[in-house]
Amino acid sequence: MTSMTAARSPLSPADRPGLGLRERKKIKTREAIRSATYALIKEQGYDATTIEQIAERAEVSPSTVFRYFPTKEDIVLTDEYDPLMVEELRARPAGEPWMDSLRHIMQKAIELTAAEDPEMIKMRAHLGVQVPAVRSRMFESMSETGRMLCGAIADHFGLAPDDLRVRVYAMSLIGGLMEVSMYWAENDFKGDLKDLMHQALDVLEHGLPTEKP
Repeated sequence: MTSMTAARSPLSPADRPGLGLRERKKIKTREAIRSATYALIKEQGYDATTIEQIAERAEVSPSTVFRYFPTKEDIVLTDEYDPLMVEELRARPAGEPWMDSLRHIMQKAIELTAAEDPEMIKMRAHLGVQVPAVRSRMFESMSETGRMLCGAIADHFGLAPDDLRVRVYAMSLIGGLMEVSMYWAENDFKGDLKDLMHQALDVLEHGLPTEKP
């Protein structure tokens, strides 16, 4: 069986400077639970996979699974990198053009994705398209990430985080990038994911063509 364990990238939370032993153990437990979940889904499908089975495969208790992930959907969705991406966005040079900053962050996000098992990446994308519960939780997660992003956008443009323009822009960005993942899965993973991400940013920056070709 192909390993379902994600390889660590240079930006993995487990490799952040200053993390203590307890924090590293927590991250390893999360990784073990997620690895067990994907292995089971590969073997028997999403609906047939239970929290009890996941706990047994990961060698933890069901209560431990729930302590780290409120739902099964949260296990298959990866959102722990979102705060790191927002931190990186805030840390970009003050004079850097906004879209250059966004493209830098998206490159980092793609590096994180590239460090994972390709089979896991594709399975997660398929689940987001095919499983209503996963897709629903993905939209909820998108909203939460958008709220985090509002702060970084507001700081850059000198606006309030709750400004309607900031909220609309943040959700347009997050929603657009989520659609890239779904588009990629729906089209049998054809095309380079980095190129698709940049296409999405091009649309946000320039809009759609004003005239038909």
